[in-house]
Amino acid sequence: MTQKAKFVLVGLAGLLAGAALTVNLSAIADKDAATALPVAELRAFTDVFARIKSDYVEPVEDKKLITEAITGMLTGLDPHSAYLDVEGFKDLQVGTQGEFGGLGIEVGMEDGFVKVVSPIEDTPAFKAGVKPGDLIIKLDDTPVKGMTLNDAVKRMRGKPGTSIKLTIARKDAAQPIVLTLTRAVIKIRSVKSTLVDPGYGYVRVTQFQEHTGELLAESLNNLYKDNKAPLKGLILDLRNDPGGLLNGAVAVTAAFVKPDSLVVYTEGRSEDAKMRLTASREHYLRPMQADYLKNLPEGVKSVPMVVLVNMGSASASEIVAGALQDHKRAIVMGTRTFGKGSVQTILPIGNGTAIKLTTARYYTPNGRSIQAKGIEPDIVVEDPAMPESENGFGLREADLDKHLANPAGDEPAAPTDKPGDTIKKAPADKPGRNDEDKKPVALEPGEIVSKNDFQMNQALNLLKGLQIMQGR
Repeated sequence: MTQKAKFVLVGLAGLLAGAALTVNLSAIADKDAATALPVAELRAFTDVFARIKSDYVEPVEDKKLITEAITGMLTGLDPHSAYLDVEGFKDLQVGTQGEFGGLGIEVGMEDGFVKVVSPIEDTPAFKAGVKPGDLIIKLDDTPVKGMTLNDAVKRMRGKPGTSIKLTIARKDAAQPIVLTLTRAVIKIRSVKSTLVDPGYGYVRVTQFQEHTGELLAESLNNLYKDNKAPLKGLILDLRNDPGGLLNGAVAVTAAFVKPDSLVVYTEGRSEDAKMRLTASREHYLRPMQADYLKNLPEGVKSVPMVVLVNMGSASASEIVAGALQDHKRAIVMGTRTFGKGSVQTILPIGNGTAIKLTTARYYTPNGRSIQAKGIEPDIVVEDPAMPESENGFGLREADLDKHLANPAGDEPAAPTDKPGDTIKKAPADKPGRNDEDKKPVALEPGEIVSKNDFQMNQALNLLKGLQIMQGR
C-alpha cells in the first residue's frame, strides 16, 4: 500500500497567523474500500461535469472544475475540513515557526462570510481595533460572500508594507466599520511572562507553536529567578489563544502535572485516529530532543494556579484548561471557551496539495468532549471589554454552520460555580465611566498585562486569598 505522511491539526480553521500543526512521524496506509462505490451518484457527477464542459457560457478547465468539486465536498462536511492548494499547504506549515506575513487575525467561515475569532496581540489587526465576533463583509472593494475561506485568507495575506481595506459588520455598530490595515511580518513570541506582584507570576500563551514548551520552561525559570524565592501563586493566561500544535498543549500541561498523567485522548472511526497523550517526553518532544521540562524550578508542579480563559480560548487552549481542571491542578476562571473539540488530519494528496479532514474528537482526562460546548470555568468572571459581555453576543464553535455535534448534545455543561460565584465589574460611580470600562484595556509600552485587567486582578486576588488560607 502507498504510505502517506500524516499531520494532526488542532488549531482553528483559516488562521491568518498560519494554522498550527504537529507532525506525526508514524504513517497511515490507504484504506481499502469498505463499501461499493455509489454508481448512480458518480454517474450524476460525470453528467454534470460533461454538461458544464459543453454548455457553460464560457470554457472551463477540467482542473478548475475538479478542484472546485473537491473543495465543495470538504467544506460541506464541517467548518474545519478543507482542501489546501499548493500555496495553502505551504502557508499552513509556515505558521508553526511563529513568523509570517499578514494582518494577525484568527478567522473562521460562517454563512459565507469571514468571522473573526480573535486578533493576535501586537499585530496590525489588534492595533486597529478588530474584535472577536466581527464579520468581515468586504476585502478592499470585493464582497466576501461567495469566497472560500482559503481565498479570503490569500487576499488578506500580502507583501509587508502593503495595505488592505476591511469592511466589518459589528453587532453593536449601526453602520459597517471600514478599517485600513497595513500588512506586516508577524513575529509572535508565543509565551510572555512577568511578576504581577511580589511572589505572584503571570504567564501568557498567545498560541501553541513549535517552541512554546521551551519558551514556557524559560519563562518559569526566569520568574523564579526574578522573584528570588519560590512563587506563591501563578496565573496562566490562555485568553484569546486560538490553539495550535497538539504537542505544545501536551508540553504546557506536562509542566504542571505529575509525570505520565493523562492530558488528552481522541476518539475517531479509524484506529490511527485514537490516541492517548500523557505528560511524558515522547508525547511532547521530537526524537533526540533534550527535555526542556526536566530542570524546571522546584514547586512548579504544586504552586497554586489560576487559568484564565474566554470565548477566544480554543482547541489546544481548551485541552490545557480541561486537563488542569480535571486533575484539580488549577482553578479555571473567566468565561466559557470556544468549544473546538475536533482533530483535523492533514493528508498530502500529491502535487504539493493536501486535504484537511476532521478525523476525531478529543476528550479531557475525565472523558468530557469539549466539542461545541467548551470548558466551563470553575469561577465565572466576566470581562466588560469583551463583546460576549454585551447583549450576550459572542462567536463559538456551536454558532458555526455545519459544526460537528457533541456526543452528549451541544448544550453547554452546567456551570461548576456556585450561586454568587459569577463576578462582574461593579458599576462605576462617575457618569459615563461604564462606557469607558467597555473599552479594551490598553497596554503601556513594555507591559505584558495591564494592571487594570479586571479578570487578571480577580485571579490575583483569589491566589492571595488561597495563600492566606494556607497560612492559617
